[in-house]
Amino acid sequence: MAGYPPGSGSGYGYGAPPPSAYPAPPAYGSPFAALVPSAFPPGTDPSLVSCFQLADQDGSGFIDDMELQRSLSSYNQTFSLRTIHLLMYLFTNTNTRKIGPKEFTSVFYSLQNWRGIFEKYDSDRSGKIDASELREALLSLGFSVSPVVLELLVSKYDKSSGMNKAIEYDNFIECCLTVKGLTEKFKEKDIAYSGSATFTYEAFMLIVLPFLVA
Repeated sequence: MAGYPPGSGSGYGYGAPPPSAYPAPPAYGSPFAALVPSAFPPGTDPSLVSCFQLADQDGSGFIDDMELQRSLSSYNQTFSLRTIHLLMYLFTNTNTRKIGPKEFTSVFYSLQNWRGIFEKYDSDRSGKIDASELREALLSLGFSVSPVVLELLVSKYDKSSGMNKAIEYDNFIECCLTVKGLTEKFKEKDIAYSGSATFTYEAFMLIVLPFLVA
């Protein structure tokens, strides 16, 4: 499969994102593997710990998709279940739709980072960013996409079905998750950073389907 056109960072359309922006999801093997128990990283904000514990009503050490959605909404971050499922998939590398303390913390701080980036490039404070602003936002995260891909992203994530030619914050998060996830999967195969990679049919389906059916 062909890679992205030359961009910033690596020179092949995917630079290295800031370490604080994208904590690497743990390698649990198969996307259908069970989630491994985790703990809060040292120094986690106590209010974040309390938020997780409040959601974890059965004391299992995990919260599900509905509980994560409610927890994030308590911080004025409202997302569709599709976005929640993408968050859980990318930060656990499983489709179990449960998340532990460590992953919950990574999700929360990454969302804070993304919100800051969205607000930075929403220069007119409209609550939306257009194609050029989206391009700059993605570049700041280490991802350079071609004009054709950029146009497709705006078209897909524009809630007005293309009338506004801009995307809102919650859809911006889903857009970032999709670009991040697919880019990381591509990079796993493009170990030489050549801008191209080879996939078997099964591998391709296992990569793409989680993003289509989240």
